[in-house]
Order: sequence, then C-alpha cells, then structure tokens
Amino acid sequence: MTRRFTRLAWLAAACTYLLIVLGAIVRITGSGLGCGEHWPLCNGRLLPPLDLPTLIEYGHRLAAAAVSVLVGALAAYAWWLRHRPPPPSTTLHRPGVGAYVALGLLIVQVLLGAVTVKLQLPPWTVILHLGTAMLLLATLLVVARGPTSVPPLRAGLTALALGFVTVLFGALTANLGAASACLGFPLCNGEFIPAGNYLQHVHWTHRLLAYALAGYVVWWALRTKQRGAWYVVGLVALQVAVAAAMLLLGVPRLLQATHVAVGTAVWAGLVLAVW
Repeated sequence: MTRRFTRLAWLAAACTYLLIVLGAIVRITGSGLGCGEHWPLCNGRLLPPLDLPTLIEYGHRLAAAAVSVLVGALAAYAWWLRHRPPPPSTTLHRPGVGAYVALGLLIVQVLLGAVTVKLQLPPWTVILHLGTAMLLLATLLVVARGPTSVPPLRAGLTALALGFVTVLFGALTANLGAASACLGFPLCNGEFIPAGNYLQHVHWTHRLLAYALAGYVVWWALRTKQRGAWYVVGLVALQVAVAAAMLLLGVPRLLQATHVAVGTAVWAGLVLAVW
C-alpha cells in the first residue's frame, strides 16, 4: 500500500470519529429535527436559515457528506491499487477488501440516517445508526493500520465485543431518556439492584457492562502486557471518571458530549490494540 492510501484511511477514520461526536451533540441539544423531516435537503432547502438547532443538524450532515467523499475516494483508490500493474522490481502490497467493507457500511449508515429523520428519531434507528458508525470507524482504523501477520487473540476479541455491546447499551440509555434514571455513583440511586422502572434497569445494565469492561481490560492488559492494552485501560479509567462526574453533577450537556467522545476513543483504542 502507498503512504497516500494510508493517510487517506487515517483521515477518513478521524473524520468519522468527529462525525460520531457531532452526532451525539445533535442528540444532546435536541437538534435531531433541526432540518425538519426533509432529507437530503434541510427544511426543503439546500441552504436553510441557520438558527442554532438547524445549524447543528446541518453541520452534522455536512460532516457526513465529507466522510462519504473520503470513504468513496478510499474505496476507489483501493480498487485502483488492486488492479494497476506492479512497478518493475518492486514488491507491491495491495490493499485488502476493508475499503470496500467501509463503503458498504457507509451506504447502510446513510440509509439509516435518512430513515431516522423520516421516522422522526425512533430510538431503534438511532441506535442502529450509531452502531453502524462504530463499525465504520473500526473498519477504517483496520484499513489504516494495514495488514498484519498476527491474528487477533481471543481475549482481545472478547474485549472488543464487550466494548461494542457497552456502546450500544449506552446509546439505548441516552435515547430512551434513561441517562438521569440512575443518579449517584457507583450505585443506582444508592441501590445495587434498582427497584424502579425499566429506565433504571436499562441504565443499570449499561453501567454493569461498563464495570465489566473496566475489569476485563485491566485483566487483558496484565495478561498480554501490550502497550496498546494499557492505553485502553487509561481511556476506560478516564471514561469512568467522566461518567461519575456527569452523574454526580446532574448530567450536564458538556459532560454528556465528553462521555460520548471518550467512549468512542475507548472503542477506537480497543480496535487498534486488538489489531
């Protein structure tokens, strides 16, 4: 693979990370319908009047357009590298199919975004939208890292799966409005087993998964002694601290956005450490 291809993959991954964070800001500020039910236009116009909710949602759509261009260019570049004749007396490492997988995930992501807007933000589509974005980010990171001769260990794949499920339950907690159902830390309203409604149970399940992930990545780092695994431990510790502050301070918007940003960084760190 060429350096340009690798740099393009890293750029696409970085923009996808920013897109995920910006999508969280759209949700946190209640700007999901800032462009109405129109898609791909915004309130029926290419350049709508930019009040704050519309500006946030429109900025998210522009960022999604930028990611689409980058992922499309990456897939086209991969196809060209795979089909061009190799230079004389040169060993050419051709890219794998990861760029094509990223393009397929992008198409699914765009369609889910359209469905989410048309159906006025039902939680299940928002969660699928985020889950697909996380898979897209993971695929781009794997493409950027390039081929490896060492297969992922089972312990690492388990950490990756646990991290993904934790992210999805976090999205479910946020989109059901259950973020404030369990206040206090580390217990849920001072109880180990909350006796309230289903929102508390959803929130508590997300927290238990997060605690399990924290314990597991520490064990994984101690077992493998990989530097990347210890980086993940640091990110998970930061995420737990952000979550604790968010809950103790009454779930302020800034800490909600920070929670998503650090959580996405945990997911990215897991992907890079495993591969």
